[in-house]
Amino acid sequence: MINKPFKLGLIINPFAGIGGALALKGSDGAEIRTKALALGADKKAVDKTRLALAQISDLTAKVHIYTAAGEMGEDLVKSMGFAYTVVYRSPEIQSEGSDTEGAAIAMLVQQVDLLLFAGGDGTARNVCHVIEHHLPVLGVPAGCKIHSGVYAITPQAAGRVLAQVIQGQIVSLNQAEVMDIDEALFRQGRVNARQFGEMQVPVELRYIQAVKMGGKESDELVLSDIAAQVIDIMGENPEHYFIMGSGSTVDFVMQELGLTNTLLGVDLVQNQQLLASDLTAEQLLDYIRSTPTKLVITLIGGQGHIFGRGNQQLSPAVIRHVGKENILLIATKTKLTSLTGKPLISDSGDIQLDAELSGLIAVTTGYRDQVLYPLADLSKLNSD
Repeated sequence: MINKPFKLGLIINPFAGIGGALALKGSDGAEIRTKALALGADKKAVDKTRLALAQISDLTAKVHIYTAAGEMGEDLVKSMGFAYTVVYRSPEIQSEGSDTEGAAIAMLVQQVDLLLFAGGDGTARNVCHVIEHHLPVLGVPAGCKIHSGVYAITPQAAGRVLAQVIQGQIVSLNQAEVMDIDEALFRQGRVNARQFGEMQVPVELRYIQAVKMGGKESDELVLSDIAAQVIDIMGENPEHYFIMGSGSTVDFVMQELGLTNTLLGVDLVQNQQLLASDLTAEQLLDYIRSTPTKLVITLIGGQGHIFGRGNQQLSPAVIRHVGKENILLIATKTKLTSLTGKPLISDSGDIQLDAELSGLIAVTTGYRDQVLYPLADLSKLNSD
């Protein structure tokens, strides 16, 4: 008996995440993509998908990929030596959300075993609009907004889940939420996330992210203690730059300082005064090249990501310049407890950097109160 090849659907949104490092707060809409490209943004979704497919490079004989033409999948799988069939071609030079939906319809016609797609929450919405519960899906995180539970925690993790599915190691499926936010409000510093549907995702809890927890920290006494600790450190290091990351916990520190804050962006502070707001990755590097710098960040509640989710301005180059010893990770113990023992995640886009950051990291949880918490080495997760 000859075993049939695993029928893998593949859709890449080549423009996913293109506005992240430029502080454009998303990639939805032709105007934003045009602006990002004009500013020199790199299209990284294909490279992230390559990281995922590299995890099944020794299974090429067992897989046949059904994909869309050009940058939406064909170019990548051809370069990697996979057997493939093009089942959709965009009528336009620049692909749109309608092309994601058109390609998804083609996957249903082909009755693929699983659909792998790369993008952000907008891409997940397009896929969900067509696929719903009709076939299993798995998302490769490549966008600015990753609130949906259909995404793996990193591109490599998506590939590891895929390898397990192809080899028959995972048979159970979970329903996962597809979430998205209003990008116009997002650029005004407001998060308005809502559910748009559910899709079936193969289950492997080490590799599939939780849906992001909403709302602000409620324990203001604890947050005040955390802010007091950060402000003390600022007072002890008046010559240092302090990069203030995104999120409500960091926002509370800025409120305690009496400074205007970019809730969903990155600001720069020195001697407890605001130097610059809503900086891009390149602007940050220009500021900090010759000045000692500390980085104040928090984690995403329920998921544990510290890099790679909504803070792409904190590029690998910026993080390397700062150094792990100058990262001030702040979070309440309640927020850490919400991880239910799962490690923190760094998905910076630089595999070597993520490995270097791994291990125990100090988390400031109050005034002169820290805990050590593990930061995962994702390259070793599948050998645990």
